[in-house]
Parts: sequence; structure tokens; C-alpha cells
Amino acid sequence: MILTPEALEALRGQLIVSCQAYPGEPLRDPRTTAQFAASAVIGGAAAVRVQGLSDVQFTRAAVEVPVIGLWKDGHDGVFITPTLRHALAVANAGAHVVAIDGTRRERPDGLTLAKTVAGIHQDSHALVMADCGSFDDAAAAVEAGADLLGTTLSGYSGERPKTQGPDLELLEQIAAAGFGVPLIAEGRLHSPAQARQCLDAGAFAVVVGTAITHPATITGWFAEALK
Repeated sequence: MILTPEALEALRGQLIVSCQAYPGEPLRDPRTTAQFAASAVIGGAAAVRVQGLSDVQFTRAAVEVPVIGLWKDGHDGVFITPTLRHALAVANAGAHVVAIDGTRRERPDGLTLAKTVAGIHQDSHALVMADCGSFDDAAAAVEAGADLLGTTLSGYSGERPKTQGPDLELLEQIAAAGFGVPLIAEGRLHSPAQARQCLDAGAFAVVVGTAITHPATITGWFAEALK
């Protein structure tokens, strides 16, 4: 299935759920990821975001909503779908949208962001979501041809402070620029109220992950509050 402009527009104002578990955790299994994704869709998720090639494949078979796929390779610097090779593998696994590091930092394969985006468009049917860390990243990603922008890396790329909740200021700045590219709020959204704030700040749609699909962290919040 190719994500048509009409299908993309249907995500406006909707919830996207990120279904991921970290290496070594009990839930780190592609089948479990797919089950989380299917459960999220039952709850109202209009799309899901998953990490790993097998996770993309299993999730595609489990849900009928758009799948945003990525491949984390490493832990520091550019590690979210860091190269064109990674991106095409994610697309070939079945992702409707490939999420890549959309910052202006040097990529491991030496390609520019523009060449990476062009390569994905040329050799797959997937759209490209640029995970950005700043306003300048977003502007550069639009120039590079990205189909969607995300605030995923705000507070993690070294350009902006890590806010307690979502970076509403960055959302407002990018939205005000009128780039004409869907802006996805992602990062540190821990409550329905914060999700609503992101839409009010100008987000096209909202990604929530940890607060929905990471039991260890959610349990930790409660345990800490009881101390």
C-alpha cells in the first residue's frame, strides 16, 4: 500500500502511537511490537511507529493503518535510520513512511540529507519523515524534500534544551514558518493534556510512545511518586 496524499491528510489531528521496546527488555520481540500496535489501533491510533525491520514486517501484517518505520543503529550521534542503506531496508520491510535522522549533522555514509531523501524517493514508494532537533533542522529538511517533519530529536541533538514535556516553543516556531509540510509532535508527551497542547501549538498530528507502550517506564513513574 502506498500512502496517498488523501491517506496522509487523514492523519491530521490524529494520534500516532510509537511501539518500541529496548534491547534486553522482556517485550523486545517483533510479535509483541505488532500486538502493541494492533492494541493501539483498537484504542484509536491512526498510525503506528515501530523500530526494526522485523517489527515493521510483523506490524504491517497486524494492522491496516500507516506504519512509520525506522532502524536504530547505535546510541549516540546520528543513529535513527542513519544511512540510505538503512532507510531503503526499512522501506523494503514494508514501512509506508521511513523516519530518518533529519538533523544537519554528518551522516555515517557521508551523504547529505537531500541525497538521502532523494534516494529513498527514487528507490522506494515510502514517504520520508525527518526527525528534527531544531528549527534550522526543519528548514533544511523541507529544502531536502522531506514529506513530514518531526520534533523527535529536540533536546537530544545539542541545539535545544531538553524540556520537561514536549517542546511547544519549537512546534510553534516551525508551524509559524508555514513550510507546508505536515509537522508531527514527538518527544516527552506523557499525558492527553500535553497531546492536546501540541495540536494547539500547530502540530499536524501527535506521536506518543513511552506513556502508552513502555510499561517499565510507566511503572517507574508510579513507584517514584509513592516514595
